[in-house]
Amino acid sequence: MQENRDYLELAFRSIECFSNDGKLDVGELQKLVDIVLRDGLVDDNEKRVLRSILRRLTTAELTPEMLARIESVRTQTGI
Repeated sequence: MQENRDYLELAFRSIECFSNDGKLDVGELQKLVDIVLRDGLVDDNEKRVLRSILRRLTTAELTPEMLARIESVRTQTGI
């Protein structure tokens, strides 16, 4: 069985999101979640990278809309 390497794309895309303005917005988070969910399986590497991304969010980024989306992401991905 071939190892799922979506987590590498997830990490790369997150760097792009944070580097464009230093922040992650709800739309960018959705694009990252789409990578995680596209094969229907959320593996441990994807969970690890996604948790790391969410830990990097600053207070300014944690708007009510973002907090709601994060809760939804946690439910969808099991993190």
